[in-house]
Amino acid sequence: MLDIQFIRENKKLVKEAAQNKGVPDRVDELLKVDEKRRDLIQKVQDLRTERNQLNQGSKGDVTQEIIEKGKKLKEEISSLENELSEIEEKYNSLMLQIPNVPSKDVPVGDSEEDNKEVTQWGKKPEFDFEYKSHFELAKDLDIVDFDRGTKVAGFRGYFLKGDGALLHLGIMNFALRKLIEKGFTPMVPPIILNERPFINSSHFPWGKVDVYKTFDDQEEQDERFLAGTAEVPLVSYHMDEVLDEEELPKLYAGYSPCYRREIGSYGKDTQGMFRIHEFMKVEQVVVCKNDMKESEKWLENLRNYSEEMLQDLGLHYRVMLMCTGDMGEPQVKKYDIETWMPGRQDYGETMSDSIVGDFQSRRANIRYKTKEGNMEYVHLLNNTAIASPRILIAILESYQQKDGSVIVPEVLRDYVGKDVITPK
Repeated sequence: MLDIQFIRENKKLVKEAAQNKGVPDRVDELLKVDEKRRDLIQKVQDLRTERNQLNQGSKGDVTQEIIEKGKKLKEEISSLENELSEIEEKYNSLMLQIPNVPSKDVPVGDSEEDNKEVTQWGKKPEFDFEYKSHFELAKDLDIVDFDRGTKVAGFRGYFLKGDGALLHLGIMNFALRKLIEKGFTPMVPPIILNERPFINSSHFPWGKVDVYKTFDDQEEQDERFLAGTAEVPLVSYHMDEVLDEEELPKLYAGYSPCYRREIGSYGKDTQGMFRIHEFMKVEQVVVCKNDMKESEKWLENLRNYSEEMLQDLGLHYRVMLMCTGDMGEPQVKKYDIETWMPGRQDYGETMSDSIVGDFQSRRANIRYKTKEGNMEYVHLLNNTAIASPRILIAILESYQQKDGSVIVPEVLRDYVGKDVITPK
């Protein structure tokens, strides 16, 4: 969340951020509630001071008049505290609905059409034969079973099998090894979580519709949720902690299953593995000092690491700077890396790299003590290092051969145990 003082002093800027990100503008409503809240806090403090002075002034000589006045003050304080409690609840709810302010170099726009291409690498593969989609290749190679997946799991279910499973696991291990070399600590976090980590990461309230939940009907307090990314638990790894500046930055690479309901996406990419409900991902989270220049350096580092992976895999891709309407509520700045997928004749998002500043750390209450002894909220960044099986689409389609086989990228051959996957 944003600092309330920042919102008070930059009302126009925050309202523009809400408008440009396409979320309801609750700024005026928040500031009215904030004013009422501050007024009530002051009144409660004044009445408490008056009651204390009354008690101290009596010096043991308690008259009926003092008793009555004390009783009246107690009732007034209790009434105001109840009102303050209701206002605080509304205030906290509104604070969670105010989006982050994008960086000045982020293009203003409504949709993906307004995103800006930053760079490309490699060339689109060319074929002198009638090439297949990953859906066809996976069936012919017998490495993904969509039919039985649907039978067992329902719509968009799948089984990775044989070389498909090995390729999938190889990609995850390849990514983890790459990040360990870059100084990241590998993490396998919990994915069934309480509500607060989703609030901390800003997936709630905005993205709640896309999250699976599980709870005991008899015990609603046991309600928990399935995370769609390891970002959610990793952002909360240090919640309610105070770190030392010397500890920063902290670099985490979370390997986990991911679960998403994909509400509103029905009818899009219904065949294959592009838009599915569960997948595996290696997610990076960086915890660094409250310094935007340092955060921007880490944003570029995270982007470079993902680009290195795609270059090692020999896949053509482009980097997009996301516009305000397509970047998400918590982000200050965001890159999407999109990999070419011949079967779609289009690029598909495979990585997503973001600065969120102290927007998440204020929610998670993660601070650090500076060398001068001051307290600051940390900055947080996140990036999808790689996700599978979506990346399999680009590999299978880009490396397919005329005889129906698929060449295994060199960096994955030790994991798969072969150079070529051939039709059964």
